[in-house]
Amino acid sequence: MRFKRKSKVRQSIPTSSMADIAFLLLVFFMVSTVFVRYRGLPVMLPDAEKTQKIETKRNITHIWVSPAAEVMIDDMLVKDMPTLMRVVANKMQENPRIIVSIKADKHAPYGAISDVMEELRRAGALRINFATKREK
Repeated sequence: MRFKRKSKVRQSIPTSSMADIAFLLLVFFMVSTVFVRYRGLPVMLPDAEKTQKIETKRNITHIWVSPAAEVMIDDMLVKDMPTLMRVVANKMQENPRIIVSIKADKHAPYGAISDVMEELRRAGALRINFATKREK
C-alpha cells in the first residue's frame, strides 16, 4: 500500500494586513513625536515709561533701522556696520558730547539693532537714546 506523499506546504507571511500595520505605526510615530522649533532668544523689548524731549539738535546723531535691517545715519544709507562705526567715531571726534538717537521700526529685526549697538560701543559712543513715540 502506497501512501500519498504530502506536498510541501510553503509557509508565507500574510501580507494583506501589512499595509495596515505600517500605516498604524506611521500614525503612532507622527502623533507621539515632539517637534521642537527654534524660537530664538527670549527678548523682552522695553517700553517707554517716560519720555523726555531733547531740545538741542546739534548734539544729536540719528540712526534709523528699517524692517529690512537697512541702517541710515543722518539721512545717509550705511552699507555695512564698520562704515557705521567709522562715521560715528568721526562725529565723536568732532563733538565728544554727541548723543546717538536710535529709532528702529517695530518690525526691525532685533539682531540688526544689536549690531548697531555693538558698533556704537566700538566707536566709543556711550550716550545712546532709543527714540519712541509719545502716547496720546
